[in-house]
Amino acid sequence: MPKLYDLELSGNCYKVRLLCALVSVPLEIIPVDFLAGDHKKSPVVDLNPFGELPVFVDGDVVLRDSQAILVYIARKWGGEAWLPTDPADMAHVVEWLMVAENEVARGPNDARLHDKFGFKLDANAAREKSTRLLGILDARLATRQWLALDRPTIADIACMPYVALGHEGGLSLDAYRNVVAWIDRTKKLEGFVTMPAL
Repeated sequence: MPKLYDLELSGNCYKVRLLCALVSVPLEIIPVDFLAGDHKKSPVVDLNPFGELPVFVDGDVVLRDSQAILVYIARKWGGEAWLPTDPADMAHVVEWLMVAENEVARGPNDARLHDKFGFKLDANAAREKSTRLLGILDARLATRQWLALDRPTIADIACMPYVALGHEGGLSLDAYRNVVAWIDRTKKLEGFVTMPAL
């Protein structure tokens, strides 16, 4: 059974828990005491020298970074549904994985880190980035149900959590009805699991 070194309040850890639930992969959850600094100590730092979560272990495979873990889970257990092998379709999914790693991380995620967890970040810059991102997402989702393809993929799993948790970073989704509808569609997927404040 794969293991996930996990922080319940982390959207990045949640992405992994969510995809595993959606593709029916049981996980051994190993909670990490973030406040005690356990992510910077053995065994976590031995598995991920960056001292960050999540860390995913499947036999001899050890992965860090939630987007990389989503790719692995999708290819191993999710098949074509979650990460297609067609070059164009795969590239469209990967485009949105990069958005999760950049615009979502530096926008809604940073705003949440500042407001909820007290990280010393430029909250105004994070909110400005979030506003731009939410406008792009809302326009994209005005004509389609899902971000990358005509079905849910790991693109949606990668981007949705921190957007949906935006309220914890002082962001309102009231003006972005297409984004709200997309979050609601994701919550209705068979096997969906939630996290605190979602």
